[in-house]
Amino acid sequence: QVQLQESGGGSVQSGGSLKLSCAASGDTRCMAWFRQAPGKEREGVAATFTGGGNTDYADSVKGRFTISRDSAANTLSLQMSSLKPEDTAVYYCAAATGTVAGNILNVRWYNHWGQGTQVTVSS
Repeated sequence: QVQLQESGGGSVQSGGSLKLSCAASGDTRCMAWFRQAPGKEREGVAATFTGGGNTDYADSVKGRFTISRDSAANTLSLQMSSLKPEDTAVYYCAAATGTVAGNILNVRWYNHWGQGTQVTVSS
């Protein structure tokens, strides 16, 4: 059974930076960060195959966010820079243990979720 635990959320001013971390247990095929703002659907932010290979980002965060994985520690990180108020959301760490194909930011692939961590960006 995969378990995920996020940390690192908080409040920051526009233009600032935050780093999210996710400690994972168990084997996964693909890991990702999603976010959900009030009244909006959950959206994929960044994803990466745990065995190496494709990494993908939402257009809204390209060039500002970087996803990385420490395979030895089995952790996933999201470095967020140049944050904007529209980045405000609950951020979730997610893991897929089955087949992942096509758009790896699609929520349909992910069957394990962390509890979420709040990120608030003020203008």
